[in-house]
Amino acid sequence: MTSVPDLPTVWAFVIAFAVFAYVVMDGFDLGIGILFPFFRPGPERDSAMNSVAPVWDGNETWLVLGGGGLMAAFPLAYAIILPALYAPIIAMVLALVFRGVAFEFRWRDPGHRRYWDFAFTTGSVVATLAQGITLGALLQGIAVEGRAYAGGWWDWLTPFSLLVGVSLVIGYALLGATWLVMKTGGTVQEHCFRLSEKLGIATIACIALVSAATPFLSGAYYERWFSWPQILFTAQVPLLVGIASVAFLVSLRRRWEYWPFLIALGLFALGLLGLGISMFPFVVPGAVTIHQAAAPESSLRFMLVGASVLIPIILTYSGYSYWVFRGKTGQEGYH
Repeated sequence: MTSVPDLPTVWAFVIAFAVFAYVVMDGFDLGIGILFPFFRPGPERDSAMNSVAPVWDGNETWLVLGGGGLMAAFPLAYAIILPALYAPIIAMVLALVFRGVAFEFRWRDPGHRRYWDFAFTTGSVVATLAQGITLGALLQGIAVEGRAYAGGWWDWLTPFSLLVGVSLVIGYALLGATWLVMKTGGTVQEHCFRLSEKLGIATIACIALVSAATPFLSGAYYERWFSWPQILFTAQVPLLVGIASVAFLVSLRRRWEYWPFLIALGLFALGLLGLGISMFPFVVPGAVTIHQAAAPESSLRFMLVGASVLIPIILTYSGYSYWVFRGKTGQEGYH
């Protein structure tokens, strides 16, 4: 008998929200790291770094919530997914540590700043690439026998997972460029407008490629996207992507400062919606549903009480941080 509300579904949406919040809040500062080589050493790089210095640590809270929520709410899925994706997940964690150390030491060790800048870029690229590969590997399917992972060590490495990884690198770079359009002025902002246009076109192309490939990964995916009358709903997603793409390019041409970033976030939201259409209600595609993987109902209910308190608190202090440090960024600020 299904409970009301359906707690596994509620927790699936909580985790999806945490993932999207992570993409929104950590995507642009990873993107700034990816773009670092395109900025001149000195004032340009300092301005870019200072634009995220007050908030970058808190942004990764959502990654912890997403990963911890998966382990607590869907332990079976966690036990299957983690062994399948050990390599990219470990690479992501180490890259985030590497990147965090570089973030701190580039100010405290100016004599070696170019090496810390290189470390900051490398950590950002590797972390983002690993996240995209993890998503692509999950979407293409994981070999499961019984209640355990049954594949090999390198199953995650495929052309499709690499495509998703590269696409995410380009997408995060777009978020970083549009963030800097909002937060900087003068020559730095103009440089970011140009980068945003190129990265926007590349991101739209990547969305098209991933979207075209996904339905052919599985017959179930194809059915979800193209069966009748389901297609009446699913066709709205590429239509909205097309509208958002045109609006994005128009906002850049008119030199609007805030809309490019907001529309870029909208493109990511549509990507998440497309992912949900393909996967739901499976948490391990084609193998394990959210109901099969869910923890006992009593545990889900207990954790939901905590989440209903903590998530508003996190949103409040995050929003306050962004409000306090609103406006344009200078070259001074983080030391």
